[in-house]
Amino acid sequence: MTKLLPSGNLFGHDVTAAIDAEPDGVLQLDEHLALIWEQAAPLLTVRDNDAHTLYAVGLAQAMLAAHPEADAGVVLPAIMLHDIGWSQIPPDEVLSAIAPGGGRPDLVLLHEKEGARLAAGILEGAGHTAELIPRILEIIDGHDSRKEALSIEDAIVKDADKTWRLSPHGLDTVMEWFGLDRGQALRLCSQRVLGHLFTEEAEAMARALSALESATLWPQRQVLLGR
Repeated sequence: MTKLLPSGNLFGHDVTAAIDAEPDGVLQLDEHLALIWEQAAPLLTVRDNDAHTLYAVGLAQAMLAAHPEADAGVVLPAIMLHDIGWSQIPPDEVLSAIAPGGGRPDLVLLHEKEGARLAAGILEGAGHTAELIPRILEIIDGHDSRKEALSIEDAIVKDADKTWRLSPHGLDTVMEWFGLDRGQALRLCSQRVLGHLFTEEAEAMARALSALESATLWPQRQVLLGR
């Protein structure tokens, strides 16, 4: 469980006056993205895709900071809506579509097609910039199956989606999907993410996440956790 409140204050003094209200790197969802989220959330309850999506949006925002040439008006709605098509797949078949060593490419393609179809209605209803919608839909329709990136926007969406797997939430989720311990999940996700990304920034993020999780599993760290 993520710690949100302290269990104590070892310093004994209040340091909150030294904290900036909006420091660099701390991200928020703007009102327009929040509106899109409200429409997308009911379609993202399959396979923990709702939480996955929010983390992927955060990663995409971080990648956008390194790529000012990329259009955030394409990237952020695309990553917000990229997995809504799984809502149209029978829940008991979803994991078979992505299981290592097998997979159902037909279901992967179907969730992309259905995702683009559903996204069109959400974007139009949210009043999204009309000329950007076809570019967003093109990214959604192929975000998993297409091996190349069509644009820097497509690359960021693909990279944010994959990099999530190495986040703490990503590993927690993959462990439950396939009944793996954390070390197995880390090795599986590392081999399926590292070397398969399009941007240097995503590769650096993914390697940093993998390094932190590796250190957590070292025996020396496990001793400290148990003390």
